Amino acid sequence: MLEVMLFLHIVGAVGMGVYAILPFVVGKFKQISGAAQEGLARGLIAGGRIGQYALVLQLLTGGYLISNSEMPDYTVGWMITIIVVFVAIGALSGVVQGPLKKIAAASVNGENASSLISKVRTLSVLIFVLFMVILWLMQVPWTK
Repeated sequence: MLEVMLFLHIVGAVGMGVYAILPFVVGKFKQISGAAQEGLARGLIAGGRIGQYALVLQLLTGGYLISNSEMPDYTVGWMITIIVVFVAIGALSGVVQGPLKKIAAASVNGENASSLISKVRTLSVLIFVLFMVILWLMQVPWTK
């Protein structure tokens, strides 16, 4: 069972990789036309949904892996830090969905969405930084 959970944990990490490319793709919004902006926004909404499902998979499989007696004893501080960063990523990835939907609607109506694009860019950079923090914390866990 441990091997299955570890495999699913790695699959979840790959799924969360959408957060690693998000700020770079969002940077293309201002370079494309209205119709293409709608397509990009809808694609990022779908990608964000995949990232959120992967985040839930990470929390479930990570909880199993931590509770497994074969794994090292992690400190309580590390576990709390991991949960806080995961919740922050989940919250920000949910918040970014709203402006993305508004960008898609604005591009259909031919409206200017530059303020929304700036908001999405800022949120995507924050998500990227938190994703990098998670990767670092997973690479260097705090053990007893």
